[in-house]
Amino acid sequence: MQNNLIVSPTALTFAIILVAVALAINFKEHIGLEKDVLVGVIRAVIQLTVVGYVLTYIIKVDRVWLTLLMVAIIMLNAAWNARGRANGIPHAFVISLAAIATATILTLLLLVGAHAIAFVPSQVVPITGMIASNVMVATGLCYRSLNTSFHDQRQAVLERLALGADLKQASIVIVRTAIRTGMAPTVDSAKTVGLVSLPGMMSGLIFAGVDPTKAIMYQIMVTFMLLGATSLGSVIACYAAYPQFYNHDLQLR
Repeated sequence: MQNNLIVSPTALTFAIILVAVALAINFKEHIGLEKDVLVGVIRAVIQLTVVGYVLTYIIKVDRVWLTLLMVAIIMLNAAWNARGRANGIPHAFVISLAAIATATILTLLLLVGAHAIAFVPSQVVPITGMIASNVMVATGLCYRSLNTSFHDQRQAVLERLALGADLKQASIVIVRTAIRTGMAPTVDSAKTVGLVSLPGMMSGLIFAGVDPTKAIMYQIMVTFMLLGATSLGSVIACYAAYPQFYNHDLQLR
């Protein structure tokens, strides 16, 4: 089994053909993502190589402070990337960090407290990455939805304000739409898990020889965990971000 799962340098080289296909499509259709694709590929190789060795070291030494440091780095990096999708929303990094850190830490505390996972780097760090990355994507989608909705519905918001609505009343429809947008990918994934997408954790545990029943239970836990975390992160991000669209005089920027 292990020999069948080893990726040789030759096989990895052939995988570059898939990147070339993506670049060819970008050039032909004038999509404009050629630079992003190249940067993404280079960063993926460098980051995965570095993180692979760092994670191996952290698991080997098994120190609490190193585990917590890795958790903090993951959350900070996720918040920084989410901030990049805010498109000018003030205090986006602080909002992103609050949303991602709250959702991630609360979920981790619940999992460790329920003894679903042990507080060891081999379990805490990967789970943190899964939670933070999903909340990061949800937060970015929330920002995009807020920007679009406040732009497209500007007149409607102004009318509500003119009729005496407060900021929440004038913005609640937009906020709810943004929360729904942020949660949508995770909800869709939960609907199709096992039918369209084959869960990586469950498949990996089964390949490793773990009892299928336990592997299924872990995958269910992960699915519920991500649903809860993205819901919480989306709510925090949206409710903290929408007031940033108004100035001190309670007017739309």
